[in-house]
Amino acid sequence: MNEKETFSKRLTKLIKLSHKSMNQIERELGYPRNALFNYRQGNNPSAVRLLDLSAYFGVTPEYLMGREGEDLVKSPQVIFQGLSDSQKEEMCMLCYDWLLLRNK
Repeated sequence: MNEKETFSKRLTKLIKLSHKSMNQIERELGYPRNALFNYRQGNNPSAVRLLDLSAYFGVTPEYLMGREGEDLVKSPQVIFQGLSDSQKEEMCMLCYDWLLLRNK
């Protein structure tokens, strides 16, 4: 698989994992409509956009371009963004309980 195919495949995977629409992600990043669709169709992003996308999804640019393995380690911030409001509340309560136990 070449870099374009790997980038497209991994971007698609990250979009699905985010539980957001491409349009929502484009709005959040300030991209024009269909930018992500074009990248999924094989167009390469600029270096700046590659860095934007990697930061947004909590992965390295090397991962997106296929220069790192398949293992995907997402940052806590990216995981939290993908949660529903009720899941975020539950996560906050778990963290609060953890902090209380830790400080005993």
